[in-house]
Amino acid sequence: DWSSDVCSSDLKNHIAMNELVEKINLLWDSFSKDADALVTKGNKSAGQRARKTSLELAALLKEFRAQSIAESKK
Repeated sequence: DWSSDVCSSDLKNHIAMNELVEKINLLWDSFSKDADALVTKGNKSAGQRARKTSLELAALLKEFRAQSIAESKK
């Protein structure tokens, strides 16, 4: 039945969005810790990790934006 497919799809999108936000939060915590170590202690390897994490965060934030826009158009 079509209506149950729509509900199932909405639930999957909700779960995917929750997982995406959880990943963003975990990466943000990691970035924050490494960036702080770079700024306060001059830890160069932490700076390298922070730069890498920032690229991963950028990609996830773009995905979040795309999914958020798609959800708002429903």
